Amino acid sequence: MDGLAFLNDHPLPFAVLLGIRFTAASPERIIAEMPVRADLCTLPAGLHGGAIMAFADTLGAAGTVLNLPEGAGTTTIESKTNFIAAAPLGTVVTGEATPIHRGRRTMVWQTRITTPAGKLVALVTQTQLVL
Repeated sequence: MDGLAFLNDHPLPFAVLLGIRFTAASPERIIAEMPVRADLCTLPAGLHGGAIMAFADTLGAAGTVLNLPEGAGTTTIESKTNFIAAAPLGTVVTGEATPIHRGRRTMVWQTRITTPAGKLVALVTQTQLVL
């Protein structure tokens, strides 16, 4: 089964709650979209930092899952976010996660979150523990 089909066939409940839609997925790259809804915003009508971080965390975890050996699991053990610009209400942000390191015990992913115009919203680097 290819990566995109796997992720779509095994949706994470929190990803569904956020409205995340995976558009491409392989062991080398994950791409997804998330609508900026009012219930995910802070005032005045910009995507909340926690929603940005949750979006990126979901993508990095998904990338790790596609690289796991049979029977292994994963959990996030570290995450760092640089917030660059706002994502306004009503837009759809895109996240692209790529691996920096894919080891036996840990994997490190970097996720770029952008607006439809290509403006960088956030850059997230996270470490996933292989369980």
